[in-house]
Amino acid sequence: MTDLLTLWKRAERLPGGRQIFSRAVAWRAPYFATIRPRFEIVSRDRCVVHMAKRRAVQNHIGTVHAIAMCNLAEAAAGVLAEVSVPSTHRWIPKGMQVRYVAKASTDIRATAVAQSPAPVFHDEMDYPIVVDLEDSAGQTVVSVVISMWVTARPSG
Repeated sequence: MTDLLTLWKRAERLPGGRQIFSRAVAWRAPYFATIRPRFEIVSRDRCVVHMAKRRAVQNHIGTVHAIAMCNLAEAAAGVLAEVSVPSTHRWIPKGMQVRYVAKASTDIRATAVAQSPAPVFHDEMDYPIVVDLEDSAGQTVVSVVISMWVTARPSG
């Protein structure tokens, strides 16, 4: 099977390819469809995803709902993990530390950043991914650390 980074590189060269890629990710992980993520950058060291502010992701006071932002952070971290963890290993989110810094009253952009230098992946390990969410003015509204549990794939 073609890896996700290869699919991204192919898709981003096509007209509407980023949108197709974004929809494919949401189809594979259906819960992400609720926020309609739009992937802007996918690489082994960084993933940037946009979410439009719309009624479906707002809370009762008209700002972007905290859980919608957590969902966006997990989408960014999950795609980053998928392209940065070697194919000899698998990953799953294990925990999330969230700091709400400011109200989010605009579209949101999440940037997930991989550790630098890249870790040496062992049989079992925590792999923390930092995700910062910013509003349209570039102000950080949420900071997240998602701990990915990485294990070696069973042989055979």
